[in-house]
Amino acid sequence: MASGSSFQEEDLSCSVCRDIFKDPVLLSCGHSFCKTCLQDTWKQRESQECPLCKRKCSKDWYPPNLSLKSLCEAFSQSHIDSQKSTSKISSALCGLHGETLELEDKQPVCLVWQDTRQQNHKPLPEAVQDHKVSICSCVFSKMVLSYQRDIKNCNILCFTETCQAQHTERQIKEEFQKLHQFLREEEEARIATLREEEEQKSQMMKEKIEEMDRQISSLSDTIRAIEEELRAEDISFLDLPPVSLDSVFTLPDPQLVSGALIDVAKHLGNLQFRVWEKMQGIVKYTPVILDPNTAYRYFILSDDLTSLRFCASQQLPDNPERFDYNAWVLGSEGFNSGTHSWDVEVGDSTVWSVGVIQESSQRKGNMKPERWIVYFIGGKYGASPPSGPGIPITMRPKPQRIRVLLDRDRGQLSFSDPDNNTHLHTFTHTFTEQVFPAIGHVSKVHHLRIVPGKISIKME
Repeated sequence: MASGSSFQEEDLSCSVCRDIFKDPVLLSCGHSFCKTCLQDTWKQRESQECPLCKRKCSKDWYPPNLSLKSLCEAFSQSHIDSQKSTSKISSALCGLHGETLELEDKQPVCLVWQDTRQQNHKPLPEAVQDHKVSICSCVFSKMVLSYQRDIKNCNILCFTETCQAQHTERQIKEEFQKLHQFLREEEEARIATLREEEEQKSQMMKEKIEEMDRQISSLSDTIRAIEEELRAEDISFLDLPPVSLDSVFTLPDPQLVSGALIDVAKHLGNLQFRVWEKMQGIVKYTPVILDPNTAYRYFILSDDLTSLRFCASQQLPDNPERFDYNAWVLGSEGFNSGTHSWDVEVGDSTVWSVGVIQESSQRKGNMKPERWIVYFIGGKYGASPPSGPGIPITMRPKPQRIRVLLDRDRGQLSFSDPDNNTHLHTFTHTFTEQVFPAIGHVSKVHHLRIVPGKISIKME
């Protein structure tokens, strides 16, 4: 496309109808056509391809080329205005001489005056037309520059999006790898416990069988002795002591061993629940997750999005959600109702701000957002509402953590030191829209961190 200072009608013309674009659409190959021209062309062909480069294109996806449409509309309007002005001014006559006016030094003069002034005069219609072209070129140049800036920012957005997707995919795989490793180790441990019980039960049964074998051997010896005595003479048999017979019939019957089977219920009962319960040791829950798309360009967030620190300026897209002047980062989820609490570890940081920011707050430029915060700046603690001066706060000893308690329904936002249960400040306000957790003003040495919450399992 021609530059903003040299637009011609052919630069803004459809290659099919040879007229200024009307509702231009953009094909995947990069060429643009009038929407109706493209549809009429494709109706006459079996395959959908670009009328210029013959590249196959999607029949269902050809988005409007809004940039080209704006340029065409501006060009058409300037052409119409120019014709009207030329027609009107061309009839302007000198009131004294009745001649058509010309322009010199930005002043209209007629041909009679031309002989008495310096040469190189221009007819007024021509001068007006040149002036119109100059204005249009200036307008188009500004529009082109604006679109170029937008394209540059879109390219940064695309690059950042790709990097985010790759990094996020890598993080997901790493997190699941940890879970897989835990489950593998837990599976191996439980199978090892099962094998150990199996071995113990097998050894117990082996010992029981050996004991019964000894009893059988003893009984066999007794049976052989009795059989020999039965062969003796009747008188000798009658002389046998009675105890010999009694001992045969008083032997205990063999009994099966109790607890010889595997305790299947112990191994399988609520197995998934007990494994999940044990996972609390490796699984963390953080009540607030920071949103990297809102982070000030000097902030860098941890991989788990729970802490941030100050860094050198980064090449980040200027997306609408991001703070470009004020040093803030928001939580990923806002609150419309209910009670919510989270702790921020400030440690020995020499500068910090903690609180909430209203969703509609201005995020671009040096505009104070609608926020309710407590802060530590310049060695002083304070609380700051959206309007009005800061409120000094005394904190002794120096807090390591700040607890934020938001009662959205009652319109109360309280701050306290959870280590000694010291109340710091409470804002009372009727919130009319969603508010987001906010952290700001991080020092260059220390980081700020959202403290993980305690996990408890409640069974009913």
